[in-house]
Amino acid sequence: MSTYNRTEVEEWIAHDPSKETQEELTTLLAHAEAGEAEAVKELSDRFQGPLTFGTAGLRGAMAAGPHRMNRAVVRRAAAGLVAYLKEKIGENALLVVGNDARYHSREFAEDTAAIAHAAGIRALIMPRQLPTPLLAFAVRALGADAGVMVTASHNPAADNGYKVYLGGRLTDEWGQGVQLVPPSDAEIAAKIAAAPFADEIPLSEGYGFVEEAIIDEYVRTTASLVPAEYSRDLTIVYTAMHGVGEPIFRRVIEAAGFTNIIEVEEQCSPDPDFPTVPFPNPEEVGALDMAKALAAKVNADIVIASDPDADRCSAAVPFEGGWRQLSGDDIGSLLGEYMAGVNEGKAQATFASSIVSSRLLSRIAENHNLAYTSTLTGFKWIARAPHIAFGYEEAIGFCVNPDAVRDKDGISAGLLLAFLAAKLRDEGSSLVGELDRLYTTHGVYLSGPVTVRVDDLSIIPATMAKVRSVPPTELAGSPVVKIVDLSEGSEDLPPTDGIAWWTEADDRVIIRPSGTEPKVKCYLEVIVPVEDDLETAKAAAASRLKAFKADIAAALKL
Repeated sequence: MSTYNRTEVEEWIAHDPSKETQEELTTLLAHAEAGEAEAVKELSDRFQGPLTFGTAGLRGAMAAGPHRMNRAVVRRAAAGLVAYLKEKIGENALLVVGNDARYHSREFAEDTAAIAHAAGIRALIMPRQLPTPLLAFAVRALGADAGVMVTASHNPAADNGYKVYLGGRLTDEWGQGVQLVPPSDAEIAAKIAAAPFADEIPLSEGYGFVEEAIIDEYVRTTASLVPAEYSRDLTIVYTAMHGVGEPIFRRVIEAAGFTNIIEVEEQCSPDPDFPTVPFPNPEEVGALDMAKALAAKVNADIVIASDPDADRCSAAVPFEGGWRQLSGDDIGSLLGEYMAGVNEGKAQATFASSIVSSRLLSRIAENHNLAYTSTLTGFKWIARAPHIAFGYEEAIGFCVNPDAVRDKDGISAGLLLAFLAAKLRDEGSSLVGELDRLYTTHGVYLSGPVTVRVDDLSIIPATMAKVRSVPPTELAGSPVVKIVDLSEGSEDLPPTDGIAWWTEADDRVIIRPSGTEPKVKCYLEVIVPVEDDLETAKAAAASRLKAFKADIAAALKL
């Protein structure tokens, strides 16, 4: 039943520092008080409680009220983070703040820096809207104790977020410049809950700015990942997906020697409305259509796409007269094989990927005598793997230079994909050909998602309860032989809400709620050894994955 406390709503309005959201909430309250059912429902939702501080910070729709992203919520979050820094470090703590190009991102970033400065904390803000990897880089390069990136990454246009990184004196060497994890998130959340009303939090505009030299250093460091001995004769089509990636990507890829970069003009300038895509996520069906059409027109060798904050990277390549978009696992395997060669023989060098990513990376690491570790989903876990040399997650996130950026970085990943495409072409192969070589060596590892997007959030726990209580006995024609409830944790993994099923054929599915979107996500993988010929094995894997998806979809139905 929809309910709200009028006194609580009026108190929030009285202390909201933004006239825009004050007026929005005042109007909504008037409609609710007049008995309009939709207004009552909306107001109840906005005041169901505070926006949860988790998944490395805050994320939600931009609107008025405590359960939305707005200036009042962000100011209290900043005050809580600053109180945490002062308690742990003192007034000489250093906070670095960045932002993307979404609506209100810059004002949220400026408020954060101003609150930190007013509290006596040293605060530096990025000089303009820049990709998330630049903020992660700056935290490490400056030895900052914490960083804040205002971004909702690839979420819909209505959303924004507040991502927190720790470094300096707040974490060990493996957590420097990595998104925060427990117990820090709960400790900061407690400080936020104790923060005063938003309009009572002092602000001061005397904060500083991150110098251009840091941005230049990122460009140099990233461009240097590409060795000199390769052909640069490659035609690249690039899309920034209406985000902030274009200026830095162009600087990096040109510094590495590539000159023929053709941009999808309609998508390469920041636009917080994301007008040409329903969802600004390169993984979504149709998101790369404009880029692929341009690539066909100019006879390009590769399409590279960044998501709006450029921490993720997707790609498409010519294939059988059209264009094939590479999956996150495809890219992770290709970059992993290359990085394994770079790191072969290095003591303690470790590869890491999330439990929902393809198991092929573990085979690649083993083949190169490198250590491998599997982590929980999210780069806050992947990037803090000790001695990490390469890490990825299937949701097109890749860490190819952890000494510089201990997070996913779509700029450096895009650069290395371009390099690999050029290198393999010189060798008479291609990115698809290299995948086939890996399959021939290790077996065909084929993965695919089953996703349930919901409007009613109660469906998510109900679905998870069902898969726990009524597991299938068979999937894709093979008996289920192992069930692991990830909420129980293990020696290697902290508890998380998810369940994993394995079959006798070594097929695997992991089912979990999304941490950032209203979805239940299922990650499927089948493995087929190459016994006779590769094409037969690939066809068998595709057939089995199709049956696997159908069985999982049936298992999810309430």
